[in-house]
Amino acid sequence: MSTFIIAFIFISIAVMGMAIGVLAGRPAIKGSCGGLNQIGLGGDCGGGCSAEEKEICDVKKAMQEKNKN
Repeated sequence: MSTFIIAFIFISIAVMGMAIGVLAGRPAIKGSCGGLNQIGLGGDCGGGCSAEEKEICDVKKAMQEKNKN
C-alpha cells in the first residue's frame, strides 16, 4: 500500500508541475508531427500535420529521392 501512495504522490507532483508550467505561459506538451517520418523511417506524412508541416515533409521526401538517384 505504501508503494501505491508513494507512486500516487510522485505522479501528482509531476502533473502539478506540468500544470504550473502551462499556467506560467509555457506551451502545452504536444507530440511531434511525423515522428519517424522526419528521419525517413515512417510511411507517408499523414496524421495531424498542418499544411506547412506537410509541405516541409514533401520537400524532405523529394530531397531524399533525389539523393538516392
